[in-house]
Amino acid sequence: MSLSQIARTVKTSPTLALNEKAAILRDKGDPVIHLGGGEPKSKAPMDALLAASAQLNTGEIRYAPADGIPALKKAIIRYTEEFYDRNVKPENVIASGGAKQAIMVALQAILNPQEEVLYPAPYWVSYPEMAKLCGAIGVAALPEDGTFYPRIQDIEMRVGSYTKAVIINSPNNPSGAMYSEEFISDIVQFCEKKDIYLIMDDIYHRLIFDNRKPINCFDYTKKDIERSKIIVINGVSKQYAMTGFRIGWAVANKKLIEAMTNIQGHQTSGPSVLLQKAAVGALNGIQSSVESLRVTLENNRNVLIDQLNSFEGVRVTKPDGTFYCFADFSYYNKSSQKLSEYLIDKVMVLTVPGAEFGMEGYLRISYCGSIKDITDGIERIKWALDPNSPNELYIGDRKLVRDWV
Repeated sequence: MSLSQIARTVKTSPTLALNEKAAILRDKGDPVIHLGGGEPKSKAPMDALLAASAQLNTGEIRYAPADGIPALKKAIIRYTEEFYDRNVKPENVIASGGAKQAIMVALQAILNPQEEVLYPAPYWVSYPEMAKLCGAIGVAALPEDGTFYPRIQDIEMRVGSYTKAVIINSPNNPSGAMYSEEFISDIVQFCEKKDIYLIMDDIYHRLIFDNRKPINCFDYTKKDIERSKIIVINGVSKQYAMTGFRIGWAVANKKLIEAMTNIQGHQTSGPSVLLQKAAVGALNGIQSSVESLRVTLENNRNVLIDQLNSFEGVRVTKPDGTFYCFADFSYYNKSSQKLSEYLIDKVMVLTVPGAEFGMEGYLRISYCGSIKDITDGIERIKWALDPNSPNELYIGDRKLVRDWV
């Protein structure tokens, strides 16, 4: 079969593949624990469900404008004013099928073949593949000090004549690291000096811990929205636990939004009216569910960190936000892929290999599930890896025996 060069080089999403594997194991009746997931287990806000239900009851589920319905744009404008202290117009907003599509359409609008988009490592698994889909090149910037917190020098040394954009995801997937105000200030000013785009992937910006406050990138620019090359990405998936609704958005200058709208119009048209109405309900409704989720995640994080710190040889950096921990398991196996497969095969615990995020030897462990999943999952991992563990482990009425070294 003849496939395009892009089709031959783009890899399967490892996180989506893990979700599929977990579903298959559960269907077989295996007691799998999914610690690789990227979606909160709480319910979508009632305001979102009621808004969708009201629209469904009208029977009017028609095509939507390619850039989103007016009601959703109005809600996003209000959200932008509240969290970014920036007054924007409907022409500065596009609603997409999730934050992922918003990023993808933005990249398609600004990247030419062989141009580069740069992002700190560890990075979200889709950034390199999105660059490939544009015929462009993804460039990872690994902090030279060995931490998850980049400095402006780490970015500067990798920016060249082909660099068109920088993507900043803070708090970060997979590390949970929230970058400092100093770094955000530096990167805004650096990108403006170099006249390159800055894509702020803010999808986790309200899911932060230890009394931290969201950082507003617009605080560090003197340019108005129409002269700025800042693109802010957000959505309802994470903070409102509405992953399946697939509604995200971008805020940027109107010339770029117009180009993104033209591209999206030919790709998918506008997102479903029904799901956009649900997003309006979430954004305009009672916000207590966001804080409730944030508090739950912070507690879950604390439990997970305590569990991981009991391991000999595992190095852990406490996440500042999100619902992921990126732990160094290289003491047990240098290959994160082999280690992840080993844990699935031996104790039916799913994790995501760190190599997929640009850092070998690490595992991404999610704490967005239940406390029981966290404690039972880590207990199984420790049993599988620690040579001093008992010879047997019971999972329900199933007995596992350590028959390996």
